[in-house]
Amino acid sequence: MKTIHKVFFSTFISIFFLSSCAYRWGSTTRSLPGGYRQVSIPVFKNKTQETGIEVGLTNALIQEFQKSSITRVVDDEKSEVQIVGEIFSLKYDSGGGGEQPNASNYLPRGTVLAKTYNTTLDVRIRMVRKSDKVELWSGNFHAERSYNAPFVTLSGVNSVNPSYNLSARRMNIDAMSVDLMSEAYDRISENF
Repeated sequence: MKTIHKVFFSTFISIFFLSSCAYRWGSTTRSLPGGYRQVSIPVFKNKTQETGIEVGLTNALIQEFQKSSITRVVDDEKSEVQIVGEIFSLKYDSGGGGEQPNASNYLPRGTVLAKTYNTTLDVRIRMVRKSDKVELWSGNFHAERSYNAPFVTLSGVNSVNPSYNLSARRMNIDAMSVDLMSEAYDRISENF
């Protein structure tokens, strides 16, 4: 009976020890450069031709900061530092091409229709101290995603659904925004 208790007790202690170590290995202490606790995040500057994407990126970064306990997002008048974002590139390129089976008999010979579109997005984020405008941190972020092109169908060989294309572009940009701003938050708050 004593051996069963010893085995049980040693197993319990081992599991407790291992699980508590794993918890500690996975958690890290985060802080902003300089230890600042109140930040403002103005709407990103958009240097691309795509209107409205600055709002999604700004909101995604604000949400990342609101999820954390290391800082508070406040109005610009109350903040110690600003997190300033700039979208400097957004590109759409056609990906792989090929004939689409429904329309291949109705298109001129040699016609190649895009099957996918690639979206690339480049953003720069800086953390600036408000009192003297000194840049405390900066980083560049790049994301790429693809989406399927709208298919040409028999009923409308000469047209495709432009709403689908716009919607797919926006969904890609929104997904890239969340990924990029999560990465930005992680890099800004790395053990300073």
